[in-house]
Amino acid sequence: MKKHNFSSGPAILPLSVMQEAAEAVIDFNGMGLSILEISHRSKEFVTVMDEAQALTKELLGLSDDFSVLFLTGGASSQFYMTAMNLLDSTETAAIIDTGNWSAKTIKENRLFGNITIVASSKADDYKHIPKTFELPNNAKYLHITTNNTVMGTQFQEIPTVDIPLVADMSSDIFSRKIEVEKYGLIYAGAQKNMGPAGTTMVIIRKDMLGTIERQIPTMLDYRTHVNKGSMFNTPPVFPVYVSMLTLRWLKANGGIEAMEKINIAKAELLYNEIDNNPNFEGRVAKADRSLMNVTFMAKTPEAEAKFFKLCEENLISGIKGYRTIGGFRASIYNAMPMSSVEHLVSVMKMV
Repeated sequence: MKKHNFSSGPAILPLSVMQEAAEAVIDFNGMGLSILEISHRSKEFVTVMDEAQALTKELLGLSDDFSVLFLTGGASSQFYMTAMNLLDSTETAAIIDTGNWSAKTIKENRLFGNITIVASSKADDYKHIPKTFELPNNAKYLHITTNNTVMGTQFQEIPTVDIPLVADMSSDIFSRKIEVEKYGLIYAGAQKNMGPAGTTMVIIRKDMLGTIERQIPTMLDYRTHVNKGSMFNTPPVFPVYVSMLTLRWLKANGGIEAMEKINIAKAELLYNEIDNNPNFEGRVAKADRSLMNVTFMAKTPEAEAKFFKLCEENLISGIKGYRTIGGFRASIYNAMPMSSVEHLVSVMKMV
C-alpha cells in the first residue's frame, strides 16, 4: 500500500503524473523508445520543452517580457547565478534574511557585489517574517525567499518596492497567485512542488539581462539559455518532461487559483488540529505560517515518541522535522490530497 508522503523534497507528485511518466520510461508517445533515451534535439522532446515553457507562462500569467528556463544545479546554483548575472561588483543588492536558504543566498551574493541585509528574523530563530525594512537608495534588486521549508514560515504578503524582486520560490511555486509585475527574476528547484529533482526553473524578465560589465562563463550566463531556449546543452530531459506533465495536471485541475483554495483548506485543517490538540504546539508565528510546510512540536518526549510510532504504523512518511530543528514537519504541496491531511489529523488525535 502506498504511504502518505509528507516529505519536504523530493516530494509527492500527482499519481496520474507518475503513471504517465512511468509509461514513458518504457515507451514515449508510441515511439518505441524511452523518454530516457531519445535525443534532446528530436522534435518530440523539443515539443515537451516548448509546452513546459508555454504552460508556465499561461499558469503564472507571464507576458512575452519574461523568458522561462529549465536549467540544472538546483536552487543552490541560483544563489550565485542571480548575483553573477545581475549585480556588478560596485553595485548593491538588498536581501531579507528569513532562514537557511536566504543565509546561503547572502553568502553567495557577496562574492559578486555589495549586499545589504535590510531585515532579518535570525534573532528570533527565524520564527517570523520581518514586516518592516528600509531599502538602500542604490539597491538594484531585493531578494526574498518566499517560503521557508526548514522553519515553516512564508511571506503572506509580498513586499511592494520600486525595484525588481528576485525570489527563491522553490517550495511554493504554483501554489498561489502571484503579482508577476513585481518580479525581475524567480527561481525554483523542481523537487518541491513541480517535478522530480534534476531541473531548476528560472523565470527572468528580459530587461534584467545585459546590465552588467562582468564577463560570465558561457554556461552560467542566463543569456546563453534564453537565446537557445534552454537547449544550449543537453537539458535534464526526464525532469523537464515530468514537470511538464505536472503543469498539465495543474491546468486540468483548475490552475493556480483553484489550487490556492485547496492549499488554504488543507493548511487550515492541520493548523487547527495543532492549535487544539493538547499534545502539540506550532513552531512559528501564526501570521507567518506556511501553507506548504507545517512545522510543529510535541509538548512532551512521550507524546513525540508515541506520535512517531503511530505515524509508522499508519503509513505516514516524511513527517520528521529538519535535522537541526527536530519536531515534526508536514509538507503539503499541491499534489498532497486532502484525504492524506485528514488521515494525518486522525492519527494526531490518537496521541
